Amino acid sequence: MKIIRTAQELKKIRAENEGKTVGFVPTMGGLHAGHRSLMERNRAENDIAIASVYLNPTQFNDKKDLETYPANFDDDVKLLESVGIDYLFAPTYDVMYPDGYTYKLTETDFSHVLCGATRPGHFDGVLTVVMKLLNIVRPTRAYFGEKDFQQLQLLKGMVSAFFMDVEIVPCPIVREENGLAISSRNRKLSADGIRIAPRLHEILAGSGTIEEKKKSLSEAGFTVDYLEERRGRLFVAAFLEGVRLIDNIPL
Repeated sequence: MKIIRTAQELKKIRAENEGKTVGFVPTMGGLHAGHRSLMERNRAENDIAIASVYLNPTQFNDKKDLETYPANFDDDVKLLESVGIDYLFAPTYDVMYPDGYTYKLTETDFSHVLCGATRPGHFDGVLTVVMKLLNIVRPTRAYFGEKDFQQLQLLKGMVSAFFMDVEIVPCPIVREENGLAISSRNRKLSADGIRIAPRLHEILAGSGTIEEKKKSLSEAGFTVDYLEERRGRLFVAAFLEGVRLIDNIPL
């Protein structure tokens, strides 16, 4: 696997491989089994497999959340190499934002509810950085997990709205045996938190009204941010030990 640091170098490699299918998985690092599933599909379905690791500051409305994000670049490299990724794009802020983030992409509807309601500017940062990455890599397919289902829908909408020639491929949520959606943030929980965390999915997928489920989550030790039905799915975000966990299920 070759590590690429500049947009110019990656564009040159992409131009040299015209005619080949290119798969792409953008990440913020802290890679886990969920990311591995995306990488393996990327590797299996394309001539060239590319991943990126970039901890994007513009999508964090809470600086403490950014500072404590559990990423380890060396571990990420090992995982990507074990899957057979061809190129890793690992840019700096100056590479991604030569304009200092004076230009940004904003969606005016779905980004203002659920995670967007309590995380101002979050989806502006997500959409802007993914647009930049897709323009640099120009992949045939880009892979995103359904755990971040709101993000997935916004990215599909962005690609459609701007006539971008890339297929956004949704991939199923990867869960622990106890049902907990695998996430980099799970690593920030204590042993007691890890024991309680699976209750989030258990309550979400169980019987009862939304209000009853909110009450059950509070009794289990969660602080509920939202629990809402939208677009045929039930979405939840809740804090446990100060760690924000999200999940969703189809209805």
